[in-house]
Order: sequence, then C-alpha cells, then structure tokens
Amino acid sequence: MRVSASRVVVALAVAIVAVVAWQRWPASPPKWTPVEVAMLRSLWIESLPELPPDPSNAVADSTIAAKFGEQLFFDTRLSSNGGISCATCHQPERRFTDGLQKGQAIGTTGRHTPSIVGTAYSPWQYWDGRRDSQWSQALVPLEDPDEHGTDRAQVVNLIAQDETYRATYESLFGELPDPASSDRVMLNTAFANIGKSIAAFERLVMPTPSRFDEYVRAVVDQDAGSQQRLFDDDEVRGLKLFIGEANCTQCHNGPLFTNHEFHNTGVISFPGDVPDKARVAGVREVLRNEFNCLGIYSDDVEHRCAELQFTRTGSTLTGAVKTPSLRNLENTAPFMHKGQIPTIAEVLQHYNEAPDAMIGHNEAIPLGLSARQLHQLEVFLGTLAAPVAGLSGADGILVEN
Repeated sequence: MRVSASRVVVALAVAIVAVVAWQRWPASPPKWTPVEVAMLRSLWIESLPELPPDPSNAVADSTIAAKFGEQLFFDTRLSSNGGISCATCHQPERRFTDGLQKGQAIGTTGRHTPSIVGTAYSPWQYWDGRRDSQWSQALVPLEDPDEHGTDRAQVVNLIAQDETYRATYESLFGELPDPASSDRVMLNTAFANIGKSIAAFERLVMPTPSRFDEYVRAVVDQDAGSQQRLFDDDEVRGLKLFIGEANCTQCHNGPLFTNHEFHNTGVISFPGDVPDKARVAGVREVLRNEFNCLGIYSDDVEHRCAELQFTRTGSTLTGAVKTPSLRNLENTAPFMHKGQIPTIAEVLQHYNEAPDAMIGHNEAIPLGLSARQLHQLEVFLGTLAAPVAGLSGADGILVEN
C-alpha cells in the first residue's frame, strides 16, 4: 500500500506536536487540594522545627566546641596511620558521603557511609541505630580497626600533645587528664568530651532550601507563575505521585524526608555478605553501650532518655534499617545500607517490584507504576538538591557547593 507524502508530513507533524506537548506545561498549573497543600507544607524546609537541645552534651551548642570539632573532623592525626579523618568517608563535596559501596578507611567497613546532613534531628545514628547521639557515634570510628584504628588513650594523648587543642579542650571541659592514667572513668570522660566536640560541629551540618522548597512557597502563595517557572510537568506529576499513589511519605515524611525509623524493604544482601540483621542487633548494642543516654558519661543528670527507654525491640526489627533523608541525593550514589543499588532509577524500580526479603519481612508493597511514572518520581527527587550548611573556621556558617 502506498502512503502519500502529504500523509507522512501530517503524521510527522502530529508526532512532533505530541512530543512538544508531552514536554511542555499544560495551559494552567495543576490544582492542589487542601489535603495535598497540607502535605507539601509538612515537607517544606520552613516547617523544620528549631533544633532541639541535646541534654546529654553540655557543649552541643557551643561555637567554640563546634570550631574545635570541625578541626578534629578533618584531622588525619586521629588515626593509627596518620592518613584517615572523619572527612575521609564523610566528604563535604559528596554531601558528607564517599561515593563507595562500603566505607573505605584503614580497612573496609561493613556498610555504606551514610550522610550526616541533618542527623542532629535523629534520635538514632547509623543504619541500625546502634548509637543514640551524635557524640557517642563519633567515638566509634576512632577505635574501629577498619576506620581510624586508634584507641581512646591515643586520642586523648593527641589532644594533650597539641598545645592549641589542649587549650581549647580545657577552656571547654576543664583540666585534661593524663592519657596514661589508670583511672578509666577519667579517660573515658575525656574521650567522650572529644566526641561531644565533634558532635557540636556535626549539629551545624544541615540542608538548605532547595528548588522544591521554593515551589512549595509558590503553592502556598498561590503564585501560578512561579510554580510554572520552578517545576516542569514531569516534576509536578512526580511530586503528586510521591505524596499520593506511590505512598513514599509513609516513611519519607517531614521536612527532612525521613521518619527516623527502621524498616525492612527487601533490599538484596551485598554479594558475599550474610543477610544483615540490622536494627534487631543495633538496638541490643545501643542499650548496652557505656556511652548511651543513660550512662555516666551523659551530661544529662536527669537522664531524659525516652527514645532509649521505650525503644522497640524484638524479631520484627530483623533486617530493618534506618530511613535515610531524601534531601541532597545528588553526588551520593550508590544507595541503600550497603551501597547495593547504583542509581536512583534502580532504587525506584526496586520499590516498584518490592521483592521478598532475604531476612525478615519486606514491609514494602509493589507500586506497579509505569516507566513514565518512575521517571517522574526520579526527576522530582532531583528538585531536592541544594547546598549544605556547615561551620567553617572563624567565618561561622558557610554554604558548601
């Protein structure tokens, strides 16, 4: 059958118009229902409450301690080989991650390096929540043979030998004990104080407003022009999926896009690893840790430790890992608790299929979304990209690109 040239031209024109229409905004911005607007407000960074105090850390909000902690964070002398610092794995240019499947320092760690951006708001640290404060978490890598590979006496000795460090320490905490002292409580107290200084810096590592947050403001202000300028059609539809059909906000809720809880979502084990028990083991560890909220090294004499005292335990936590924030995903691949999934597109495909868990029970339900919808979700997540705020020397808060 012969097809006339005019029909071919018409067909091509229709196809071009369809493609252009697919890529362009509709004539008017989408309507957001009051319920949807309320959900957008709950995700808005301007809804992030003021950072609550950490009673377990007396210097948590001290600028002097934060500057001291920043120096310690980047100091490679806090390692047995003189080449590893906290920033080896928590790299500012990678949103305080490292781009590797598992953390690599003196050796290889057991899990993917999580970002520390905004983690001051979380009652739990690590993928399995095995520490209940930033300061107690900061102590762990120092003595881990696969990370810094030191011990607490060596760490305290570094502070003692560095005149500037010692003077700063003593201005904050009083006289530094002799690192060779046989008084274990005194040594542990000094070690804990070093962790508290690092935590004072980490409390300032926070997300800043993203294009998504600008869009929410436009929605709240009913500014149709700004809505059209800020989000294209796929990004809007991705956002609608995120808060609606895909049910992402069941776990990724609040201004940090995380509920700070633990969930088993059926992620396959890292090749060669046994299935990770995760939270079921982590909760046991945090309860017995000498540096936890209830311990003698906490500065909170009233032991206001409700999260620790009433935390869930039991086999239902098998394989459950902490919900990560979805802010600032750019330059942080690979993903999941052992870096098992290389790209966001593949993460979304995982949730679209929700396979059976290798250990425990997969809480996720297959989404059954189309390829186009998965793409829309992915481009929406890209709108959460933004610089990170943190301390930088005497200049105070600095936004890192």
